[in-house]
Amino acid sequence: MNSDRNFRKKVLKHWPQMPAKSITDTDSKILSRQILELLKQKNAIIVAHYYTDPAIQKLAELSGGFIGDSLEMARFGAEHQASTLLVAGVRFMGESAKILSPEKRVLMPTLAAECSLDIGCEPEEFKEFCKKHPERTIVVYANTSAEVKALADWTVTSSIAVEVVKHLGNQGKKIIWAPDRYLGNYIMRNTGVDMLIWDACCVVHQEFDVESIRQQKNSHPDAELLVHPESQPGVIELADVIGSTSQLLKASQQSQSQKFIVATENGILYKMQQACPDKEFIMAATAPANEDFACQTSCPWMKMNNLQNIYETLRDQTNEIKLSDQIIAKALVPLQRMLQFNQKR
Repeated sequence: MNSDRNFRKKVLKHWPQMPAKSITDTDSKILSRQILELLKQKNAIIVAHYYTDPAIQKLAELSGGFIGDSLEMARFGAEHQASTLLVAGVRFMGESAKILSPEKRVLMPTLAAECSLDIGCEPEEFKEFCKKHPERTIVVYANTSAEVKALADWTVTSSIAVEVVKHLGNQGKKIIWAPDRYLGNYIMRNTGVDMLIWDACCVVHQEFDVESIRQQKNSHPDAELLVHPESQPGVIELADVIGSTSQLLKASQQSQSQKFIVATENGILYKMQQACPDKEFIMAATAPANEDFACQTSCPWMKMNNLQNIYETLRDQTNEIKLSDQIIAKALVPLQRMLQFNQKR
């Protein structure tokens, strides 16, 4: 299993260089108009993740596209009549869309948009690990490559991970879980199922700091703390609500509280504030920036998506997700199991 040092080395190898400056409001408006025209010309639709820049989320709404988590994105793309899906997110999201819509063209603003969880779970390394434990059921998080999904028995999102593992545990199954160690430990604590947990994490959620958040709660005693289960155990213990991105968004809408401290990627604030304009949202505090990772609540790969590369991708029809028929067929099995399980809930 990966050591933390090896994980950090892998992530740093793929750490992106961010743009030197953002575009002007005028350029943003021009690009948005051009993108809208191209979407019509190419019979395309934008499918964006909650963590992308608000400008992209606004454009997805304006064009009749979609904003959601990774599973919702792939499902929307499969059900929409568009022949081309422009997936604004990170690469595993584009791959999931392709697996569920193999007949469609799936484009991404940049194929360099990675995910630390995906990077930290390389297919060949994971395959060798699984071979050592053939008696175990392999459950992988949606935040993995198509090749890793193709090795799995089940794929899950954070919204149903506990329920799926509990279901398997009731059948006497022992689990291999990959890749997020914090989510894996959260699942194990809540199910009691025997799990071998891969050693990777989300570099954004890992940064939320227990003591700093405790101080925030003391300063804002009327605020509810919303926490994603990819966070560290100490942060989860402080939470008022623990859930997936979609679940946290829903909780902010349903709660009677008027103030929230939010421990997940800061892109979600756009939808939270849009849904609840009268409520106050405060980003959860992170540890001081270190020499390795300096996310500070923002996923650097998500922020590689921008209006300029969306326009160029649609114009030139580049950055297409391509997967072999064999990988699609194998990866579709655990994804379909997840979708069928979710329908029965």
